Amino acid sequence: MIALIDAIAALACGLAHAPAVLVRVQSAEGSVPREAGAWMAVFEGQVVGTIGGGRLELDAIAHARSRWLATPRGVAHGDVALSAPAKTIPADPAPCETRRYPLGPSLGQCCGGVVHLVFEALGPQDIPGLHERLTPARWPLALFGGGHVGRALVRVLTTLPCALSWIDSREGVFPDDLPAGVRCEQSEPVQAAVDDLAPGSAVLIMSFSHAEDLDIVAACLRRQRARADLDFIGLIGSRTKWATFRHRLSARGFTDAELAGVTCPIGLPGLRGKEPEVIAVSVAAQLLMRRSAPPPA
Repeated sequence: MIALIDAIAALACGLAHAPAVLVRVQSAEGSVPREAGAWMAVFEGQVVGTIGGGRLELDAIAHARSRWLATPRGVAHGDVALSAPAKTIPADPAPCETRRYPLGPSLGQCCGGVVHLVFEALGPQDIPGLHERLTPARWPLALFGGGHVGRALVRVLTTLPCALSWIDSREGVFPDDLPAGVRCEQSEPVQAAVDDLAPGSAVLIMSFSHAEDLDIVAACLRRQRARADLDFIGLIGSRTKWATFRHRLSARGFTDAELAGVTCPIGLPGLRGKEPEVIAVSVAAQLLMRRSAPPPA
């Protein structure tokens, strides 16, 4: 997400001085480099963003420049020199166009899929709406715990399209150099913050205290009983920790079916390493796999 914000800022800065062509992946079928919504902005002398690289991207750059920007000539794109044959530019080209690209032998790629690209001419008047147009919808995520793993997770999660709430009961636990888009909350008792989480939130629980962890899990289960609107409840820890928690939560009146809604341990199974950075990558990957999985039949 940080890279995306930087790319949008670079696009806005460039548009203040020169026109550009926005190239977006409208739809994709089969095996393709990028998903629908991916974009790049083509200026006469530079490119911001990417739709996946390779010949598809080079051809799209050449088409954008030849139709909307200037007569093509040898220009550099990364480490690849792009030269296109000269064409006569229409006097008033249409501001928007959709083109279909089969990723087969004719394009020099063997992905086998099909990509539909939308080309749209942009000017300074389009700057105000860029962020809203190009930023994907963020999924809500609540992280309880400001320890080493929590900090590592924040660094990973801020690169993803999530709206992150970072919650801890302690004062002064959050770093001063917070990444953009992170909302911090000091809550005492910490489990009181559960009621105010956005509907559809994924919840990650890793406080400094097992007692706090237990109270947060219990608050999440009560919310699920009342509203059933949390997408994921994940608790850091071992199977032994979860066996202890199950016993204590059962004593509080939660059923086996309700307890089955808690994932513990969290992270991808089989990924070794207990360093905070390894755990952070593993947990983030688990969340992404859940979000990309097809809905149950």
